[in-house]
Amino acid sequence: MHVQEWLETVPAVAIYALVGVVIGLESLGIPLPGEIILVSSALLASQHGDIDPFVLGACASAGAIIGDSIGYAIGRKGGRPLLAWLGGKFPRHFSEAHIATAERSFEKWGMWAVFFGRFVALLRIFAGPLAGVLRMPYWKFLIANVFGGILWAGGTTAVIYYVGVVAEAWLKRFSWVGLVLAVLIGLTSMLIMKRKARKVTESRPAAEPEPVGAGE
Repeated sequence: MHVQEWLETVPAVAIYALVGVVIGLESLGIPLPGEIILVSSALLASQHGDIDPFVLGACASAGAIIGDSIGYAIGRKGGRPLLAWLGGKFPRHFSEAHIATAERSFEKWGMWAVFFGRFVALLRIFAGPLAGVLRMPYWKFLIANVFGGILWAGGTTAVIYYVGVVAEAWLKRFSWVGLVLAVLIGLTSMLIMKRKARKVTESRPAAEPEPVGAGE
């Protein structure tokens, strides 16, 4: 069943909890479709008055921040053996190449990799555990985590909710043309943000750096 169709069958409080839990688990390092759940829920909120977009955005933000913090604690305690274990369990997401790319981003950008990583699917899973493994000072991680989590979760909720409201109004007047245009506007704005974030996080130094701690 389509995600949005399934969400329509559950009460609002369950949707809030689902969004917070799925995004939280994704943020602590478990590959889950957090963004898909959030987008579907925000779109559903624009069509059903019993789902409050502010509560939805708050739950998504809380899940992102708490999940990343738990991932940081796990990574700090587990160290590199944890990354090796994750590579065995989830080779598609935690391959050596992916870990190396993410690590270079952290070594070059530090706390900004945590902030902008929230907008990139791969780094969204890596950010918490890898920051802990590299022993980034927690206060730096927390600042980037909080602002990145709020901007990503709240911003995504706001954009998709607005797109849904506009699409519904246009749909009544212009049929499917209004829906297509509204969705394109929303997708374009999200892609622009992701493209900017990806340029930052995927930039590599000209020479391969020696591994250093993120706090140095």
